[in-house]
Amino acid sequence: MAAYPIDYDFHVVLRDGGLAHIRPVKPEDTDALHAMFHRLGRESVYHRFFRHKQDLSKEELQYFTSLDYDDRMAFVVELGDKMIAIGRYDRMEDDPTAAEVAFVVEDGHQGRGIATQLLVHLTNYARNNGVASFRAFVLPDNYPMMRVFRSSGFQLHREMGQGIYTVEFPVELTDEAKRAGWQHEQQAVAASLLPMFYPRSIAVIGASRDERSIGARVMRNTLGARFSGIVYPVNPNAPAVGSVKAYKSVLDIPDSVDMGVIVVPARGVLSAVQECADKGVKALVVISAGFSETGEGGTKLETDLLDLVRNAGMRMVGPNCLGMLNTDPAVNLDVTFSPHHPPRGNVAMSSQSGALGIAILDYARQLDIGISSFVSMGNKTDVSANDLLLYWEGDPSTDVVLLYLESFGHPRRFSRIAQRVNRKKPIVVVKSGRSQAGARAASSHTGALASGETAVSALFRQTGMIRTDTLEELFEVASLLANQPLPKGRRVGVLTNAGGPAILAADALEAEGLTLPLFSDKLQAALREVLAAEASAGNPVDMIASASPSNYQACMRQLLASDEIDSVIVIYIPTAPRTERDVENAISEAVVEGTSGKTVLGVFMEADEGDLGPINRGDIRIPSYPFPEPASRALAHAVRYAEWRARPEGVIAEFDDTNTDTAQDVIWGALGRLGTEGGWLLPHEADAVLDAYHIPHPKSRL
Repeated sequence: MAAYPIDYDFHVVLRDGGLAHIRPVKPEDTDALHAMFHRLGRESVYHRFFRHKQDLSKEELQYFTSLDYDDRMAFVVELGDKMIAIGRYDRMEDDPTAAEVAFVVEDGHQGRGIATQLLVHLTNYARNNGVASFRAFVLPDNYPMMRVFRSSGFQLHREMGQGIYTVEFPVELTDEAKRAGWQHEQQAVAASLLPMFYPRSIAVIGASRDERSIGARVMRNTLGARFSGIVYPVNPNAPAVGSVKAYKSVLDIPDSVDMGVIVVPARGVLSAVQECADKGVKALVVISAGFSETGEGGTKLETDLLDLVRNAGMRMVGPNCLGMLNTDPAVNLDVTFSPHHPPRGNVAMSSQSGALGIAILDYARQLDIGISSFVSMGNKTDVSANDLLLYWEGDPSTDVVLLYLESFGHPRRFSRIAQRVNRKKPIVVVKSGRSQAGARAASSHTGALASGETAVSALFRQTGMIRTDTLEELFEVASLLANQPLPKGRRVGVLTNAGGPAILAADALEAEGLTLPLFSDKLQAALREVLAAEASAGNPVDMIASASPSNYQACMRQLLASDEIDSVIVIYIPTAPRTERDVENAISEAVVEGTSGKTVLGVFMEADEGDLGPINRGDIRIPSYPFPEPASRALAHAVRYAEWRARPEGVIAEFDDTNTDTAQDVIWGALGRLGTEGGWLLPHEADAVLDAYHIPHPKSRL
């Protein structure tokens, strides 16, 4: 008998956004299974056993719960401490590569995607234990079960005999099965986060009259954003907060509450969350600090918090976070304590650091980068970057995603999700904790365990995410991606009224791997018709200091109509007072008239300090930069991303002559020697791993 497979214990999100616990069956589950059987409807029992049964015998209960976790395997689904479903397979005696599979879901929970989740876990376990195909016997009127199989993406073979369908399918994970699984996952996670992004009512637990307190600032922001629903302050010591009637407990609120925002000391968080669970709250934002970032005692408190949240079927942002906001006018949500509220736009942003989130929101406001939604994850105990990416993947208000990360909770899942989302919407990320000192600081800040820099860099390259070194660079790229089409190639034209900045631009562009092609005689002739005699019509196009707005507009028309370049960087240094707006208008009008879809960036080198945002003329928004270098850097990031997205997805190569077990033994042995920090393999260990995968390498001798 195999050991209990503890690695197959999961919390999952269901189709309707609810949470459930899936784990392998244990012998002590007999009472829970017996109780579930008696809650099943007559039809459910008949569909499972093909006859009417009044009860399960002691022998049957023991048979269903005593497994060898090899030839016989089963998973149960729990809500809290109640079993609501079970799925199992039994290996066929005449064919050990095939197994019979069966499910039963309690009537009140059918249609929530539970059987689909069971099928996913059973097929995954079967593949890893030598089972190649499943066989199910289904009554003709068991339409829900047939729907589960049809929507699974597996290649089904169905036959009717003696009034029963026999459904057979290989458990190999085909591309269609992967797509079906991804779609189920995206829809389920998005549904679970809807009460978070679109609550109809909010209880601010810890709302305060002290204007200096975080509770007061959260309450002020919630009301100041003109939240479309109802706000209930919860304060046991005040009859009202901010002129709004207060309640001693969330349980005293007479109406339903969708979201609870908790701003109380850490020692009071668990009781506040329990009251939210009893009230039926669906979403929590726990701003309170004092959890895993503080050490062992805080880690235990955070574990208890997560257990409480999951058992109640809630989703939670935090703890130790700034809060979140959603600028959609349908909700106008701001449950942060930030003093800054960004403009509405098409950029979604997540920060693992709360304090840094305040600076990020302020910077977005200064640069006029519109935010669709912002989430401060904090310790990301429940809702993580993976969940947010799945939500933003289907969010029509979001075109660009920005992430500030200190760690990865599930790198493999993050890589899979990010690679898919990045094909539709660019993801720009700053990952801190590169150095040993930075990783140590991240751990003490949000309780994060930083990942190895080499592995992180490889992950970003493989998934096509745009990695920037600084937050400033992150916003440089975001301003371009949010406002302009992706570049179609590496060819750049530069238009300027000063030679020095054009040289800087040329150097920066070539350093980034972009090209400035010398314009054809035909294009140069067309440009000279609108330029002064002293001007240069090559590339860069130097119109000299006397260039007027009309010169900018005429030259822009020629460049945008040309098929010799893919992007244009237009540089302007003011040579007379109050001329910037006229030049901006001229550039915008040329872009409006053009139909080439070229990427356009502006460089205004003496813009007022408070005028850092893009050129905004109705539907035309052109990102503006103070110097040529950041514009060149942002354009290069966009070019490389566009090239990655244009490449075929490809397939993962599979080899049947590898020795995975040997490689795993070497790696686990090395990890035992290196500890949790990891490190490099010794030469003989590296040789053994390479040999296991038949990768040629120079022979070494010690």
